Amino acid sequence: MKINGNAIRPGNVIEHKGRLWVAVKTQHTQPGKGGAYLQVELKDIRDGTKLNERFRSSESVERVRLDQKEYQYLFAEENIYTFMDTETYEQIALAKGMIDDQQAAYLQDGMMVKVESYEGEPLSIALPEQVTMTVLEADPVIKGQTAASSYKPAQMDNGTRVMVPPHIETGMRIVVATADGTYVERAKG
Repeated sequence: MKINGNAIRPGNVIEHKGRLWVAVKTQHTQPGKGGAYLQVELKDIRDGTKLNERFRSSESVERVRLDQKEYQYLFAEENIYTFMDTETYEQIALAKGMIDDQQAAYLQDGMMVKVESYEGEPLSIALPEQVTMTVLEADPVIKGQTAASSYKPAQMDNGTRVMVPPHIETGMRIVVATADGTYVERAKG
């Protein structure tokens, strides 16, 4: 679908110079001389290279829609992550480079993820917004600590560190946001 160069928004995927790019940041600029343009920071979907490009409203770019399908995470072996389509039981394998380390830390056996693909080629995954994890180790509460800075570091069962409220102790299960690794709430049940 063709769109004007100044209609690109963060998160849009476009085809530019024969490659697929996701718009990371956009900024409208109107210089004193010449016409206005949109400064766009692009990131290559396949290899992560970055590119800064200027688009004028008179230019048009091809906006690409990625197909999204739910897959179940099965296991990781060396540099390969394996997922299964729960309808057809077909398995796909994604290379380690397609999944960043932050996402990989939150993958759990049996977790449902969205695999984004273009023309049948898997490109990336989207994790659920929140995951439930177990606290392996939590620092003790320091008496007299003020309420304003009462969060303390805790080690999760996946090896990540999360800042948690003082009432969270070792062995408790908590909900963590996958986007930024922050504490959401104590797990129910």
